[in-house]
Amino acid sequence: MAKVSKSNRSRELKNSVAKWLVTVGGISVLFTLVLIFLYLLYVIKPIFESATVEPVTQIALTTKTETLSVGVDELKEVAYQISQSGNINFYHLKTSDEQAKNQYQSGDVALSQPLVEQGDILSQVISFGLDNKLLLTEQGKIQLIKPSFQAQYTDNSREIVPRVSYPLGESSLVIDEQDETISVLDFAMSDEKMVFVAFTQDSRLIYTSFIAEDDFSYSDSDYETNFIEISDEFTDVDEVYISPDLNLAFVRSHSTVFVYDLDDDSASLRATINPEFSQANTYLTTMALLSGGSSLLLGDNQGQVSQWFEVATDNGRQFKQVRTFKSQTNATQGEPAISAIYPEQFRKSFYTLNEQGELNIFYTTSDAHLWQGTLVEENMQALAIAPRADGLVVMSESLNTDSVKQTLHVFSVHNEHPEVTWHALWQEVWYEGYAEPDYIWQSTSGSDDFEAKFSLVPISFGTIKAALYAMLFAVPIALTAAIYTAYFMTPGLRKKVKPTIEMMEALPTVILGFLAGLWLAPLMEAYLPAVFLLFIFLPLSTLITAFVWHNLPRDLKTKVPETLAPLILIPVIILAAYAAFALSPVLELVFFGGDMRQYITNDLGIDFDQRNALVVGIAMGFAVIPTIFSMAEDAIFSVPTHLTSGSLALGATQWQTLAKVVLLTASPGIFSAVMMGLGRAVGETMIVLMATGNTPILDWSIFQGMRTLAANIAVEMPESEVGSSHYRILFLAAFVLFVFTFIFNTIAEFVRQRLREKYSSM
Repeated sequence: MAKVSKSNRSRELKNSVAKWLVTVGGISVLFTLVLIFLYLLYVIKPIFESATVEPVTQIALTTKTETLSVGVDELKEVAYQISQSGNINFYHLKTSDEQAKNQYQSGDVALSQPLVEQGDILSQVISFGLDNKLLLTEQGKIQLIKPSFQAQYTDNSREIVPRVSYPLGESSLVIDEQDETISVLDFAMSDEKMVFVAFTQDSRLIYTSFIAEDDFSYSDSDYETNFIEISDEFTDVDEVYISPDLNLAFVRSHSTVFVYDLDDDSASLRATINPEFSQANTYLTTMALLSGGSSLLLGDNQGQVSQWFEVATDNGRQFKQVRTFKSQTNATQGEPAISAIYPEQFRKSFYTLNEQGELNIFYTTSDAHLWQGTLVEENMQALAIAPRADGLVVMSESLNTDSVKQTLHVFSVHNEHPEVTWHALWQEVWYEGYAEPDYIWQSTSGSDDFEAKFSLVPISFGTIKAALYAMLFAVPIALTAAIYTAYFMTPGLRKKVKPTIEMMEALPTVILGFLAGLWLAPLMEAYLPAVFLLFIFLPLSTLITAFVWHNLPRDLKTKVPETLAPLILIPVIILAAYAAFALSPVLELVFFGGDMRQYITNDLGIDFDQRNALVVGIAMGFAVIPTIFSMAEDAIFSVPTHLTSGSLALGATQWQTLAKVVLLTASPGIFSAVMMGLGRAVGETMIVLMATGNTPILDWSIFQGMRTLAANIAVEMPESEVGSSHYRILFLAAFVLFVFTFIFNTIAEFVRQRLREKYSSM
């Protein structure tokens, strides 16, 4: 009795330990899933945060001249102003540890330098890029300057040292051969060329170019000057802008914009933009070029900004109005007119300032209104965006009796992910240069003015497409194999077949992807008719073989062991496959002119990629088949024998018993097997990565590839910048994949429970 009692206590202890281990393991799995879910949300959350603008510092100045331009260094530690009197003043913005050691205080002048001759008055300061400023005086003199900042380290402290250089020398530039006073001017430059378009006081629109022999970066570089008169028909010109590539000039005269092509020796009219306003008495008040120079922004007196760019039409490329931006002011007398537009340097964001001093931030691609507010109560003279687009510098003024009180304001801007909105992620977007709105995923480019395209629709579609074709290939094969193995196959052969198929699941998917991409895809392209013949020959040869075997004399069939009978199909299948490949060249020559791929592409107009959905479906199908087969075979084999014996005893045939009893009883397990295979196909990475061209397109064609969520993450995550919009959107793609899998598994569990309840009484 003591031994029995001791054995029972040992068993109870083991059961208790096992129970706690299973409980802890289950809770740990659930806890890990919740942590993954929360971490994904933690990384994704910042891309949906609103933009914020907060004041950092302000410096009170007393001057007698107006400020025409302001700027700031990348670290927002030193700002500068260019006044109408022709002076540039640099100011320290804040007191840091390094500045304290050098006794610098906020507002201290770091450098003050005259830019023009004494007595000259500046009428306009034109910015190009981050650091080039073109000065235009009332006397008609033109000069190019370049404010810059350099960090110097002395005695373990850092000092930002400003300086001003003259890329083309300190002498004035001659823009007009007739030496007429310039009214409106703009310029753009590259390393070897500088372009000016100006409107003179005698109503001539002129085009002047400077072409350097070497490079403008050399101060003593020689250059050739070309003077061209574009037109003398203008009576008034309000604004001129030149595209950064120096190829286009946009000239606004009242509410009409003229677009000119600029060559080295000519300028020709390319297009005329006449906006159609929805309200009467509406007219243009300002314009600007968006980053990259492909889009034109037009502001009007109704507080609206429209975006225009060239699109392909039946009549060639034409400028079209793509979208409109408007503030959300609750004004009873209508929206105040747009007075200025400030585009960012490297992104598609832009700022608008209206007559009431209200600032708005927009982003074109995502069609987003990011922020709205008033920065200063006083009159705003000048505004500049920080080089990293993380700050603003504003000069405001208030009039006194004897002098003009000016204040230099610095604001911090938090606007890291303006290109991400639900609209940009899941709806059609009209991108620059495209003929119409579309779903596009293109995260990177070799150009700085690239417009990021972050639509998740193509890669989500590619995930569903790849999984669908894989399941179409795998499910019929896996389920019929499971039915035959569990219900018809002899026990001896089943013991060999089932483990062999289950061992296929251990085959690395990278091997399947490698074989699919480098062997299967070229083979299918070379023997494309054979692939379609196999879908006919293999089932047909199997049915013919079964029919012949069924009609053979019983004495002959008994000579073949029952275990080896199914192996008769192996040579038949090999022969059918050989026949399909042997007939492939003949069919190509007779029906497809010798090349089926060219026939599909040229005659049918269907794009053909060597690594396409058909290749992915077959390769991924082989990866999914073992999963579905193993679970479905276990479910069918586990059907109680008393159910099948009772059905057969009542006179039902084996096929009737299979259809009415076995499959219905095993349906919960079969459905779970299919859903497990679907989950495996949705999350598959390496096969899709290696067996397709990874093209994110929306097309159900079996002859074209796709890009899936998992493959996209694997390809782009190593090259994405940590914390960037691209990086966080890849985590969002992982979250979408997580949701896909969760939905499929939830549906599978719900259906499985319903099937179990329905057929549990059998």
